[in-house]
Amino acid sequence: MNFIGGGTSLALKDIVEVKRNDAGISTAVGILKQAFGEAFQTGEALRAQHAHTTTYIPAQLPDGVLFAKSSDDVQKAVEICAEHKVPIIPFGTGTSLEGGVNAPAGGISIDVSQMNKIISVNESDLDCVIEPGVTREDLNTYLRASGLFFPIDPGANASLGGMTATRASGTNAVRYGTMKDNVLALEVVLPNGRKITTAQRARKSSAGYDLTRLMVGSEGTLGIITQITLKLQGIPQAITGGVCPFPTLDAAVEAVIYTIQMGLPVARIELVNALQMQAMIDYSKLDFEPTPCLFLEFHGSETGVAEQAEIFNEIAADLGGGPFKWSAVQEERTKLWKARHDAYWAALGLRPGAKAISTDVCVPISRLADCIRDTEADIEELGLIAPIVGHAGDGNFHVLLLIDEENPEEIAMAESFVERLNGRALAMGGTCTGEHGIGQGKMKFLEVELGGAVDVMRGIKRSIDPDNIMNPGKIFTL
Repeated sequence: MNFIGGGTSLALKDIVEVKRNDAGISTAVGILKQAFGEAFQTGEALRAQHAHTTTYIPAQLPDGVLFAKSSDDVQKAVEICAEHKVPIIPFGTGTSLEGGVNAPAGGISIDVSQMNKIISVNESDLDCVIEPGVTREDLNTYLRASGLFFPIDPGANASLGGMTATRASGTNAVRYGTMKDNVLALEVVLPNGRKITTAQRARKSSAGYDLTRLMVGSEGTLGIITQITLKLQGIPQAITGGVCPFPTLDAAVEAVIYTIQMGLPVARIELVNALQMQAMIDYSKLDFEPTPCLFLEFHGSETGVAEQAEIFNEIAADLGGGPFKWSAVQEERTKLWKARHDAYWAALGLRPGAKAISTDVCVPISRLADCIRDTEADIEELGLIAPIVGHAGDGNFHVLLLIDEENPEEIAMAESFVERLNGRALAMGGTCTGEHGIGQGKMKFLEVELGGAVDVMRGIKRSIDPDNIMNPGKIFTL
């Protein structure tokens, strides 16, 4: 394996080793250099940037990086790689969390960040057509004058191509859904170089197999997305947001469950445990106490959002929480949500120099309190420093393990914790990943979760990509 970086890493035995095609790669690299000139690079530093991961999995470098400028560039490069059976690794902004941009068999990274055109905005139909390199922040900046916005917010300023490929979600998913609910159609270059369109702009269709949703969440293993048609939303007339403290984590989770079961149309409802809140207070200079808290936001009319905030305040009070401090002032809300999005960086301050390993699960909302309670007990039993945040309205939460990678005992504890967490979530009818994806890091848990259904996935993969050149070594083994 072509690893860089030092230190001991977790669960490397579970990472699939894929055989390299050295002769094919060498030939393809030469052809790509001639075909694309300076747009194709082979320098080690650049290749390392396109293999970095934000998890414990070591970087595995591609043999070259193509900066594609159009779908024709992608198609031409894929045709060259297909002819010589060379692996292709799609790359957007590199924010994947489970080794999704690694190149375990080498090959070519196709970087689509320069494919960043907003092709059209159809205001009357509330949709837009974009290239995959457009980031969510850039899209919303462009849309601002139209009175529209794109709601999916995973925290990082990810590319929308990457968000589509990993079926991203985030803080707004409880109201607006995930990427699977907001992608209308895709243009995709398949592993043989053929370009297809999966659907039209119509809001619903019964025309054939749903290839759009097959590609959404495929993590680059079935093709490279070169164009996306997205649903848009109208910017709400009024938005209120704030923070509500609770005496215990159980009380905070119960408030989430009651809020969802009552049908209160909350746009965001984010859970932060006491340890994470302390980190955020220190990092973002928040004027709150370090107790379990919910970060909330309501969208609608001025009277509607105020009424919703008051109803939630009553729910919180019944559970010993509150008061719910909320505001309609944009600057105040922006500060709070920036603090929530900076939770990762804030957590690093809890143990300077430690490696942060982020893992997530998702369970039915009725089991969320049980799952988090048992997870906190595991953290205490194992002596880990591991704050918790969650998109609680979806039953999805994240644990950030802060460990010393040079300490074998801590590595063993972290591995034990991740095993327990995933086993618990699956036993409760949940999933091993609510939004991080499978990549390289959660392949074994997918097999446990879906069993024989993974064989169906393998059949689809072999049919579309018989030579296994499209992001090999990810999601499952072949």
